[in-house]
Amino acid sequence: MTTAGELGERRIIEIVWQNLDRAPNMSIPFGDDVSALDCRDNDLTVLKTDMLVGRTDVPPGMNFWQAARKAVVMNVSDLASKGVKPSALLVSLGIPQSLTEEEIKQVAKGLNAGAREYGTYVLGGDTSETQDLIVSVAAFGLAKKGGLMLRSGAQPGDVLATTSEFGLAPSGLKILKEGLATPAKLRRKLIDAVLMPYARLKEGLILSETGAVTSSIDSSDGLAWSLFEISQSSDVGFIVENLPIAQEAYEFAGMHNLNPVELSLYGGEEYELIVTVKPELWKDVERTVKRKGMSLIRVGVTTESKSILLKREKQLVEIEAKGYEHFR
Repeated sequence: MTTAGELGERRIIEIVWQNLDRAPNMSIPFGDDVSALDCRDNDLTVLKTDMLVGRTDVPPGMNFWQAARKAVVMNVSDLASKGVKPSALLVSLGIPQSLTEEEIKQVAKGLNAGAREYGTYVLGGDTSETQDLIVSVAAFGLAKKGGLMLRSGAQPGDVLATTSEFGLAPSGLKILKEGLATPAKLRRKLIDAVLMPYARLKEGLILSETGAVTSSIDSSDGLAWSLFEISQSSDVGFIVENLPIAQEAYEFAGMHNLNPVELSLYGGEEYELIVTVKPELWKDVERTVKRKGMSLIRVGVTTESKSILLKREKQLVEIEAKGYEHFR
């Protein structure tokens, strides 16, 4: 029999989907960042759940407060990618017997800090005894039907854009996991990207209001894999003309003989939004975002071909379909 380790996370998800009955008139099909339920009139209740597990999701150097806050950020980031503000959170905690009272307090404080940071509250949840720390958050928000930025609306000719540069968190993870020596100022910047990630909720809400975004996804599984997710859902491809690599990632890669392109494409743990925008509205959207004090970087163009290509020195190189995946 094939094991979970051999299947990988994405195949496991497919198996689960194949064995679930579809609810009638699903507002969002299986496979997007969130789920939704018709509630009344023209409104949707938007639902998201994501789980943080100590062994796989908490890197060396991350304390309990930061881990619990990250569990909230993970969920808010997916709501942000749909243009939805969280209204409430529920939390299920798996607590090992070895956790001290002070560590449990830090988990609670981290959950509260994350919730308040994004204008919401933890309303309740559940606890159980587990072998490893588990923080499973369920987030809820409201949206209008037809108002969500799904993965499935990209069209050839759309502008491909991101809310920031990439490569900081993957570089920070290498420092934390491999102990790579790095000058103090640069080290702090890279490690902070791992320990204190931020969901682009304000950007997501602003982008949603413009009505110009045709598709959107959160990039936590990596820039490359996120592009493939939109490609599969929208039946389009991309040419990445301007790979948004952070200067600090270039510096770090140069110090340790690493490839900055791979750091930015395949690293994961970066909670940016990747969007496609109607080309005739791009300038207006760019100005609107910048006027609010935020950034939106033009990365490339959406194509009719389903190929995902990177433009490098006048050549087009294929971007591999890979990114972070549990069980692999």
